[in-house]
Amino acid sequence: MPELPEVETVVRDLRESLVGRTFQSVRIGRKRLRRPWSSAWNRQLIGCTVAGVQRRGKWILIDLGGPWLVAHLGMTGQLRVVPTIAPRQDHTHVIGCLDRGLELRFRDPRRFGSISYFADQAGVDAFFTADRLGPEPFALDPAGWRESLKRTRRCLKAVLLDQTVIAGVGNIYADEALFEARLHPTLTANGVTLHQADALRRAVVRVLKRAIARRGSTIRDYLDGNGKAGGYQHEFRVYGRTGQPCSRCKTPVASIRLAGRSTHFCSGCQRA
Repeated sequence: MPELPEVETVVRDLRESLVGRTFQSVRIGRKRLRRPWSSAWNRQLIGCTVAGVQRRGKWILIDLGGPWLVAHLGMTGQLRVVPTIAPRQDHTHVIGCLDRGLELRFRDPRRFGSISYFADQAGVDAFFTADRLGPEPFALDPAGWRESLKRTRRCLKAVLLDQTVIAGVGNIYADEALFEARLHPTLTANGVTLHQADALRRAVVRVLKRAIARRGSTIRDYLDGNGKAGGYQHEFRVYGRTGQPCSRCKTPVASIRLAGRSTHFCSGCQRA
């Protein structure tokens, strides 16, 4: 599933191609996405001009100068602006016809993603409040972060995956951040020291920034807003490297299952 760096990359690409474009019509496919599209939204979008594109956690927010479109890429979603004459790929479920011969296309083979319309900012705020979406990693209050860890006996890996605690981090970057901080993924959150808590917070930010600079990670399906693969997968230090030597100490990278996800770590650098 695309995580924060992949979504941020798509958002930056969309800003370049989508801001200033006006919706002229909307076409919807027959198959239902994770969140159903209402036919009433087709009429409401006509005449709306894109004022900006933002990210919140793993969500893409398209500002229409009052109304909003809110999209989630799910596992295989792709959101791109392309010329109207570009061949339409299979599994394209939402097409926003724009001015200047362009289209905003949402494609999702597995249909775990979604794109929804909100009439105003209050609707968007209520949506994220109901979803209990946590703070952004780059704006994480150190004291609040330490308190979040102290309140739970879950392992650190599970805490990092919890979108109500920290928004945008998924399996890949949780593993990479724990390696960066030299913390074992099974450590109990309320048992870490203040120093370890701060080290993990800083590690999350460093890893995410490096991944954004490489335009995200392509493991299988992810493509950026220009239809290109990311590059950070070539720099993984533990994720997906089971049995390979650690880049720091040469201990073979281990893999276990935690919080329902495969988890990669170095038993030499990350002591339990």
